[in-house]
Amino acid sequence: MRWRKLGLLYSPRSEHPKLASHAANPLAILLRGDVYRVFFCGRDAQNRSSVGSVDVDIARREVVQLARDIAFAHGPEGSFYSHGVSIGNCYEADGRRYMLFMGWQNPADGHWRGDIGRLLVSPDLSLSLDGDQPFMAADHVDPVSLSYPWVIRHRGSYRMWYGSTVTWDAGNGEMLHVLNHATSDDGHRWRRHGLGVPYQLGVAQAFSRPTVIVDSHGTCHMWFSYRGGAGEKYRIGYAVSADGERWELRLDQAGIEASASGWDGEMIAYPFVFEHGGEVFMFYNGNGYGRTGFGMAVVEAQ
Repeated sequence: MRWRKLGLLYSPRSEHPKLASHAANPLAILLRGDVYRVFFCGRDAQNRSSVGSVDVDIARREVVQLARDIAFAHGPEGSFYSHGVSIGNCYEADGRRYMLFMGWQNPADGHWRGDIGRLLVSPDLSLSLDGDQPFMAADHVDPVSLSYPWVIRHRGSYRMWYGSTVTWDAGNGEMLHVLNHATSDDGHRWRRHGLGVPYQLGVAQAFSRPTVIVDSHGTCHMWFSYRGGAGEKYRIGYAVSADGERWELRLDQAGIEASASGWDGEMIAYPFVFEHGGEVFMFYNGNGYGRTGFGMAVVEAQ
């Protein structure tokens, strides 16, 4: 697949103190016609992230409404999301819609880390916390830190891909943060299976924000952010799987690169891929981990 960039859609406008900068991790929910509500993660002056939203008409490629209040705020001190909320995607179980997120902790006497939390999404798209404890916390499979979950329903069960830290330094100055795999029969209780997507030290070893779609042939396509160990900034990579379990890394087939200059000239990251009107679109972030906002691309016709 090759992506054709459609430009920057939204740049942060400091509408709320908790959304003073950034519009990272765009997550789209269809409202009507061509209009999507795009949730994103903004930051306050202390660099703590909360969730905001804008309504975007993807046919006209413009923001049609900006929410002036936050959709969900980071938690209090001592909570598993005290220093930020980074959203993944939504899924439905038992007739209810849920939104998964990474909850950040940045203790004064230790390294930052994360757990996975879950929000309830009401019919009016308001968000509320589904329990004050992590939905998925560190354990023997994921002993260090978890991040950026993505869930789909595939072949009769739920599948999740999420980030898991193996070590903060893999010997080349970069963390080894891989994409692990979990499955569930009901969307609530999950079985963790360890490594889901292969990595390459020095090439692709720090992953974030997987996004997965399944085509009409049942093939699974995944895009994600990644870094190697040479101090480079995030790029968007690609992997493919015939069954959602065994993945092949194909970084050279991502179909999208940083621009020569401009809002996404230094970095591209945090993809969100979705289908609409027979086409495949991607929301993604550019420079500064979303500081410049998010834009959109579409798969070019073959």
